[in-house]
Amino acid sequence: MADRFRELERPQAGRPKDIVLMATVSSFESLRFPSRSDLVQFGELFEQLYAASSDEARRQAVAALSRCPQVPQETALFIAHQPIGIAAIFLMGSKAITDRTLLDILRATGPDHARAIGRRDDLSPAVIEALVGTHQKHASRRTGEDRAEALREAARLEREEEIRAELRALVRAATPAAEAPVRLVPASEIHQALFVRFARSGDVGMIAVTLADALASSQWLSERILLDVSGRQLGETLLALGVAEADGLFVLRTIYPHLAEGRAETLIASLDPAEATRRVESWQRADRYTNGDGLPKAANGDAAPAGGLEHRDAFPGPGRQSAAG
Repeated sequence: MADRFRELERPQAGRPKDIVLMATVSSFESLRFPSRSDLVQFGELFEQLYAASSDEARRQAVAALSRCPQVPQETALFIAHQPIGIAAIFLMGSKAITDRTLLDILRATGPDHARAIGRRDDLSPAVIEALVGTHQKHASRRTGEDRAEALREAARLEREEEIRAELRALVRAATPAAEAPVRLVPASEIHQALFVRFARSGDVGMIAVTLADALASSQWLSERILLDVSGRQLGETLLALGVAEADGLFVLRTIYPHLAEGRAETLIASLDPAEATRRVESWQRADRYTNGDGLPKAANGDAAPAGGLEHRDAFPGPGRQSAAG
């Protein structure tokens, strides 16, 4: 999709680079079959955002990319040259790194990076031979303490990723019946008018503020919704908030120019109102837990588990046909 990632380069108020970096990686992860243009645009944008982000955001972004089946080789090479504390998980687990790139990495980096590559489970004979040569080259400079430190660091990174995976699994396994019922209130006429007004003036920052107010959420949630450059999350949110169809289509086409020429209509038609409402309410629960006063309360007063902000490639069910307002 043309300019899929270019929308994220536009400076907006309240967009910390960490959030934009993670949104870019999340958007790239959602592409099942990225085109050559998608790969090129992602590679260019990733390095810029990486340079401006915190170390924690960098580690999370690299960990996410290590699970992607396709990553631009220039990006893989860039990540591989980062400090071992960030690059290790990518070097150990990414299936997107070609043998040629691995050989380039071994020639250009040190023993710590070579040890991380040596922990891969799909090494080819050529890479194994290069690892042996690298080991012999650096053997005289290695000490038992160095090896132990590198192994401890790699084990720590693996354990951190396992913990994150366990937490995500716990959230997904949470029983909906145990969650406090979050009732989404339809957007008021003032909110709907402000959506159109700020879309017309191109003020995405104020759209985020208005959306957060309509959702009774933090602005982080509204920013996260807007940063989905496919427009799907915003389309679901506008549908769930009961925004008039004509107004919602205008907002979508204005914020995401690639949804012009009938694409916004196709997107809205692919959404199911009930499913959209359920998803937005789950985002509200997660936002209340992450950015509010704590977990939402169930009927018996106990803390209910929070839902998670999801992203899906398909949107089931017929779209809504509402009167334009």
